[in-house]
Amino acid sequence: MVIAIDGPAGAGKSTIARALARELGFAYLDSGALYRCVALAALERSAGELPESPDALGELAREVTIELRDLPAQAPGASTCVLLDGRDVSEAIRAREVSEAASTVAAHAQVRKALLKKQRQLLAVGDWVAEGRDIGTVVAPDAAVKVFLTASARERARRRAAELGADLLTVLAEQAIRDRRDRTREHSPLQPAPDAVTLDTSARSVEQVVQEIARLARERHAGADSEF
Repeated sequence: MVIAIDGPAGAGKSTIARALARELGFAYLDSGALYRCVALAALERSAGELPESPDALGELAREVTIELRDLPAQAPGASTCVLLDGRDVSEAIRAREVSEAASTVAAHAQVRKALLKKQRQLLAVGDWVAEGRDIGTVVAPDAAVKVFLTASARERARRRAAELGADLLTVLAEQAIRDRRDRTREHSPLQPAPDAVTLDTSARSVEQVVQEIARLARERHAGADSEF
């Protein structure tokens, strides 16, 4: 089974998807980590500047090896180690400049095509909670459960500012630019799948949202032979 969770930055996708994977015993796919890896590789190879050529970025996305591994002695989805060409970049890809670069990288069709293949290869085997911005619409359109998380712009910015230790108004302004880029890009724009359930996380706890999605998954799974 694949559970697809999409939504804008700050809606709680990563926290909720990881907790849901832990709750159900599923593997966890953070699709954003793949784009961050490509962005990090591009920045490192170009002295801190992204290549202007979409073809160069697409070629880089095809060349790099990205692995997602659950850490030892942890439940599935509890904590994931991200390896880029065999190097642990779990912390490096969360840097602010990498996050901003990843949004730009993700707008290029060549990059999305390369990483789409990698994501589908992962999801082809086993049970997954996959989160990103186009999981339910492009990566896994046949996912058993599709959820689109959202929250007010200010609440999303507040969460991000707290995570980064940054100024709220600065994050709010940067978020508006990123939202516009994600929603208006030509390839795989951010939007809910037609059959997705939309959940506003502004005033809900992580546990409340996790239990709601778990309920949806169990309802869809009710007729299957196995249980979780």
